[in-house]
Amino acid sequence: MLTSVRGLVAASLLAGAAFAATPALAQDDSGISISGNAALVTEYRFRGVDLSGGDIAIQGGIDLSHSSGFYVGTWGSSLDEDTVGYGHTELDIYGGWSGDLASGVSADVGVIAYLYPNAGPGDFDYFEVYGSVGFTVGPAETTLGVAYAFEQDSLGGDDNLYLYADLGVGIPNTPVSVSAHLGYTDGFLTYTNSGDAFDWSVGAEFAVNDNLSVGVSYVEAEGDYAPGDYDFTDGAVVGTLSVSF
Repeated sequence: MLTSVRGLVAASLLAGAAFAATPALAQDDSGISISGNAALVTEYRFRGVDLSGGDIAIQGGIDLSHSSGFYVGTWGSSLDEDTVGYGHTELDIYGGWSGDLASGVSADVGVIAYLYPNAGPGDFDYFEVYGSVGFTVGPAETTLGVAYAFEQDSLGGDDNLYLYADLGVGIPNTPVSVSAHLGYTDGFLTYTNSGDAFDWSVGAEFAVNDNLSVGVSYVEAEGDYAPGDYDFTDGAVVGTLSVSF
């Protein structure tokens, strides 16, 4: 949960930034490996915000990485077309570099494009640059990260800053891990009147085997939301069934 590009996004938790903690499908003398992931979630939350209208979402991605640390990948999710207004599909394309800086210290930097190919009239696609530093001590991993979307027409000519911290701990001698997330958004992507909001989540994950896992999280966002609007940030329990390959 703390190790996917969607950790930028936060509560899918998944939605988490090494990029998919998935085993390599193939690696040859070129140093290139391929990995993939798929998930069924009871609700798609992006930085605490509901993008599936409270409905089940299907998600998945594939990554290509090099032993040097450079990678490219794509990830997608179904959306609620009527509630969110972005169409029924989100497709993310990203690339960057991740690797160890020192023993127990890692870094990840890159750029990501959020694309909405089925959206109606208007400009919805946007770009972010991101960076994070991870610290590992025993079974615990902490990640501090930032994502910045520069001024773009799709953001109403505004920009957006996202800061986050993730904590994950594997319970020794068990297949269970627990996690917590705290994020802060300042800019266009808040669904608030004030233009800023906090989001947070706590969760647990059970590894059925090396490829299959199930998880549950409580996700919520706080901000100045207009009454009468659809409540995109009402707290929710989100279940996840995921497979890596």
